[in-house]
Amino acid sequence: MAIDLTATDGTHLALHDFGGGGEPVLLLPGLCGHAGEWSATADWLTGTHHVYGLDPRGHGASERRPTDVSRAAHVGDTVTALTTIGRAHVVGQSLGGHTALLTAARHPELVSRLVLAEAGPQGPDDDTVDMVDRWLGSWPIPFPDRDAAAAYLGGGRVGAAWAAGLLRRPGGWYPAFDRDVMVATVAAAVGARWGEFARIRCPILVVRGGGGVLRADEYARMRQHPTVTAVEFPEAGHDVHLDSPQWWRAAVRDFLSLST
Repeated sequence: MAIDLTATDGTHLALHDFGGGGEPVLLLPGLCGHAGEWSATADWLTGTHHVYGLDPRGHGASERRPTDVSRAAHVGDTVTALTTIGRAHVVGQSLGGHTALLTAARHPELVSRLVLAEAGPQGPDDDTVDMVDRWLGSWPIPFPDRDAAAAYLGGGRVGAAWAAGLLRRPGGWYPAFDRDVMVATVAAAVGARWGEFARIRCPILVVRGGGGVLRADEYARMRQHPTVTAVEFPEAGHDVHLDSPQWWRAAVRDFLSLST
């Protein structure tokens, strides 16, 4: 079920209610992602928690071309969702994790526990912005069907999750986002936020994929934070929740069970 929200600047947001009972959990996808990527996680997490997923501005069913894609705007959207569902555990992957940690730092009253999947305070750099622009520009859009899209986008669970977010339009299947908005969104995240990370006081689970993009030195530095529990999935890539679902489930369930 989708809940329509309005951000403080008037931007339309889509908050998806996956159901379940217990303490609320808010799931935040990464750049170019959508809340539906978390469906497999929600399938088991709803057994113990009430699970929600937010389509970030510019993504999925939220407003496609917002006027503001700053980090402050994304944090504000997360606050809007948390104000609706109440104080919650927040789980974010990649840029969604970056948003989650900034939210926990700036609004500690709203975040009970924080899970960062392949995400850290160092954030992207200018090379990352260029890489994202070139990568999105290389997509053979439109895709003829979702199977072809899934194969192109990595195959397996990862490709299927990405392809599930595509929209059918005349001529084929298209992303539910615009390239220029995605590039602007990642560009707005350039710059380290170690000071804000240091201010977080809630328990933090940091999950790194051995084949992902969270650098070893950043991961090691994050582990020095007094509330951090850190785990690494050696065989996982950047989408750790999709690459290693059994390890992901065990780590997240153990971490969240400590709050009950």
